[in-house]
Amino acid sequence: MFHALSTVLREEGPRALYKGWFPSVIGVIPYVGLNFSVYESLKDWLVKSRPFGLVEGEDLGVVTKLACGAAAGTVGQTVAYPLDVIRRRMQMVGWKDASSVITGDGRSKAPLHYSGMVDAFRQTVRNEGFGALYRGLVPNSVKVVPSIAIAFVTYEVLKDLLDVQLRIKD
Repeated sequence: MFHALSTVLREEGPRALYKGWFPSVIGVIPYVGLNFSVYESLKDWLVKSRPFGLVEGEDLGVVTKLACGAAAGTVGQTVAYPLDVIRRRMQMVGWKDASSVITGDGRSKAPLHYSGMVDAFRQTVRNEGFGALYRGLVPNSVKVVPSIAIAFVTYEVLKDLLDVQLRIKD
């Protein structure tokens, strides 16, 4: 790890350590916000409407909470994923052979340089199409969605253990 740090500092300077920080920070806001919003909304809807044979007066089970967490993770990940792609691309600029893209004609490679986050979005969509912003979403979701589901169940268990009431009044 020290070798990687010293190489980046030597070859690209200290600013290289912060490439992609802005889209990363901006991406956290909708991601976390949507995760909690969707999770709590789904739970609230399930408690009030009791679909799928859920019994009135009983707490939601672990499997139901896992499903709510998985749905929340899917929504949050899908909305925030383009910012994650842009962050990664901005971080890769300057790496040998990693910062070139096949241009619109499908034959030639063009080196990439971004002046900022908006420019990275613009170039990505222009050179590769809108779908490039979601390239890798499915494999990433295989990792993220279960982890968010488990995190929400853990959150609920700890809330119960600590007897914490976090209900927003209607």
